Amino acid sequence: MHHAFMATMSEKLADEGIATLRYNFPYMQRKQKRPDPHPLLFATVRSAVAEAARYADALPLFAGGKSMGGRMTSLAYAAKPLEGVRGLIFFGFPLHPPGKPSTERAEHLSSVEIPMLFLQGTKDEFAEMSMLKPVVQKLNKVATLHLIEHGDHSFHVPKSSGRSDEDVKQELAAVVRGFVKRVGLRP
Repeated sequence: MHHAFMATMSEKLADEGIATLRYNFPYMQRKQKRPDPHPLLFATVRSAVAEAARYADALPLFAGGKSMGGRMTSLAYAAKPLEGVRGLIFFGFPLHPPGKPSTERAEHLSSVEIPMLFLQGTKDEFAEMSMLKPVVQKLNKVATLHLIEHGDHSFHVPKSSGRSDEDVKQELAAVVRGFVKRVGLRP
């Protein structure tokens, strides 16, 4: 939760009128590399959503995260819907490990019945576009894919793109604002 990307995106989202709640999974808090078992990761997601709901009052509630955090959120939701959550937002969905293309990690997404926003760099080694685009299309109207041209898994873009990382983060925040506004107005 203290990663520079997460801190900056939290600030950018606040500038867009969107409050965030950042948290760590227990293994990260213990500074270990090996992730906790799925049941503990799911329980952590559910706890964070419940805590966010306490602060959100009557505001629309969204859940998601960066990379594995987003994937664990969607897996937790697919196992049992997250109470009060109107949509899921993924910053760099990890479709597959680098160099091992597969769509297996997306199979559970067909069980998610709320809107999903995929924010993805076109050069993300964790999600080949030739595989991610069909996954999102298959999810039909429930999923939206927003691509950052030349962006990697951390949304870094090369100088040759003519854009700065700051420009990209501002774009991501604006896209999230539009998604939240569109989806959050639904009952």
